[in-house]
Amino acid sequence: MLLGVSDAAVRRIVLDRDPFAGRDPSWQRRAHWPAHWIGLSGESPFVAGYRLTFSLGEETTVQLHVSADERYELYLDGQLVGRGPDRGDVDHWNFETYEARIPSGEHLLAARVWTIGEEAPYGQHTFGHGFLLAAEGAPLSTGDAKWEAALLPGHGFREKGVAWGCGLKLELDGSSFPWGWEKGEDQLTWTEAPKGDVAYSQPGANDMPPGRMLIPAILPEQREAPFSGGRVRHVTKYAGGPTHDVAVREADSLAGEVTEWQGLLSGKPVTIPANTKRRVILDLEQYVCAYPQLRLRGGKGAAVRVHWQEALFDEKSHKGNRDEIEGKFFRSIWSKADGVGDLFRAGGGDERHSTLWWEAGRYVEICVETADQPLTIAELLFEETHYPYEDLSEFSSSDPRLARVKPLGYRTLQMCAHETTMDCPFYEQLQYAGDTRLQCLVAYVTGDDDRLARQALLAFDRSRDPDGLTRSRYPSRIRQTIPPFSLWWVAMVHDFALWRGDMAFVRGLMPGVRSVLDAYRRNVDAEGAFHALEGWNFMDWVPTWRDGAPAGAHWGISGLLNFQLAYVARLASELEGWVGEPELRERHAKLSDRVLAASERLFWDSKRGLYADDTERAHWSEHAQCLALLAGAKHGESAVRKIADNQSEEGIARTTVYFDHYLFEALGRIGRTDVLLKRMGLWFGLLENGLRTVIEMPEPTRSDCHAWGAHPIYHFFATLLGVRPRSPGMATVSVHPNLGGLEWAEGTLRTPHGPLHVRADAKGVHKVLPHGVKEK
Repeated sequence: MLLGVSDAAVRRIVLDRDPFAGRDPSWQRRAHWPAHWIGLSGESPFVAGYRLTFSLGEETTVQLHVSADERYELYLDGQLVGRGPDRGDVDHWNFETYEARIPSGEHLLAARVWTIGEEAPYGQHTFGHGFLLAAEGAPLSTGDAKWEAALLPGHGFREKGVAWGCGLKLELDGSSFPWGWEKGEDQLTWTEAPKGDVAYSQPGANDMPPGRMLIPAILPEQREAPFSGGRVRHVTKYAGGPTHDVAVREADSLAGEVTEWQGLLSGKPVTIPANTKRRVILDLEQYVCAYPQLRLRGGKGAAVRVHWQEALFDEKSHKGNRDEIEGKFFRSIWSKADGVGDLFRAGGGDERHSTLWWEAGRYVEICVETADQPLTIAELLFEETHYPYEDLSEFSSSDPRLARVKPLGYRTLQMCAHETTMDCPFYEQLQYAGDTRLQCLVAYVTGDDDRLARQALLAFDRSRDPDGLTRSRYPSRIRQTIPPFSLWWVAMVHDFALWRGDMAFVRGLMPGVRSVLDAYRRNVDAEGAFHALEGWNFMDWVPTWRDGAPAGAHWGISGLLNFQLAYVARLASELEGWVGEPELRERHAKLSDRVLAASERLFWDSKRGLYADDTERAHWSEHAQCLALLAGAKHGESAVRKIADNQSEEGIARTTVYFDHYLFEALGRIGRTDVLLKRMGLWFGLLENGLRTVIEMPEPTRSDCHAWGAHPIYHFFATLLGVRPRSPGMATVSVHPNLGGLEWAEGTLRTPHGPLHVRADAKGVHKVLPHGVKEK
């Protein structure tokens, strides 16, 4: 079977409805789709292909509702038209919708579907292998039309290494892979696809066996575009095997071959002779999330290993300046393992190799080992991918360093935004509530797209356990609970209400908000003190705190946890007022007041003028003072002033990258943005240290790309320029710039009503508010 290039036009569309709602009036069948899951059985991990040949008598527009377990690539007439499904869980399984205008004639729909199983990414749920396509406009649905199936050989899987949350990596064997299968050009034995259970929607599902309950994906298509750039830094002979102990030294580099390999990045082929080994270090000169793509010709039996790293390490396993590679090693943190990545074996033909999932980092190590034939690498491409965030904001000031931080922070936001927000793209790729709150705030002030934020808010709401708490990260097959992150999710709901204002959406989240507060309320004793909940009570990566939890947070009574509860209960009280629930507003306010009164008795030390972390008053932190102020504690303002005035005082735990957000919030409340600017030194140092994104924690850091550290962008607008919403949806705002020693600052941020512009200098404040927005 051989099909020509299709003239079909396909686009992904976003539905706000169940496409088959009302199809059957029966309460038992109301959720049924006119399609069944199909799927081969096998031991995970494995990859299967599904295809349907069909003919149309005239040009036809069809809608294709598509999903798979675990993931799919969809092809029409050999052309890749979509990937998915967006991550969810079994009770909220996403499907994507494609609108296709297909000309008359013979066509081929095909899907590559893979199931990794227990070794899949932590964020990838599964019920069991399967593929689903329900068509409107033509009889193409799985379980109805004559779909065929075959296992796709050539796929092997490799250990994930230190990227423990990201799932197994790919080993693709070109000699056994059925090239052209998506065009019908293979020699596989295809059989009728086994028919499984009827597909059904999540709303209205009733009397159904366990299975995936389908919901329409709410996100747009991920951005995919060729990445241009990069520089070959090193080419050397390669002994084969592991490279983690082989230092990169300019004296060993083959200068002539460096030029040849550099040409590969601009489209010029490179040929590696037979029985030759080469090691190439490529510096993308930017942090990139991408599908690597290699076009290999000839070279049967050759192996091309493509590994990624965020930075190279010196002999003491320190990263140092990220621009420097001389004398360093391409190895992994915590171990002397090689990098993270994939392996491609040439089958001897003209082959296009790529991965099933994107990789991430700045540096790429390519190790080539040829057999008895020369290998030509005709193309090396990187198809960059991330959520289609676009920075529509502007900021400038008298300190040019701030303007340089903004693109660094925004790149971090983009690299940590995909089908979910992600803490980091290299190690975990998981959506954590504490991280996500800060990512959403940056997204609100810089752009108009809040769909990823909505996804996150819904995901955490759906993650709630019977005790009422959200999971710390979701979607995730692996259970983890960080109780403070449940409170930060409540704060996320409050943020969304203020910055975006879709109160119908917010009302849908309020039962979850109440369940989180009730879970905390059960641990408040008769005196008003909150006792730590079971779980990982992480607050910040302070070096002296065990597992990032302060004194009293592992069990017992913690100042930080009490002040956080008092603060967030107050936010929940405001939410209840906005959604018209005065009794619940009062209930949450009383909880806040009780806990705050107990905290004053337990943690305030008049001699030191600070709030303690623990009831023994043996531990102290900036964190406690910040949370006390945000909660409305009696001495909160004076406590924050004291830490602002005594930045070098010993015996006080200092906030790090993540919790600096709450420090900046507190400093803004007392008008000490001069200290905020001083604490920006870490971000200024990133640029000097060769980084392209924000690190997870002060050096030595694990992750070089952690979007919780993008929060200074938010503070440029909300704290330095002083723009704050004062009612839901920014219907009213306050604008009170506090420049902290800057001569001037100017910026334009986004609101639901349009751009808002502020300029502040010695002459005063100039404001341009969107139509309909009032200043309060």
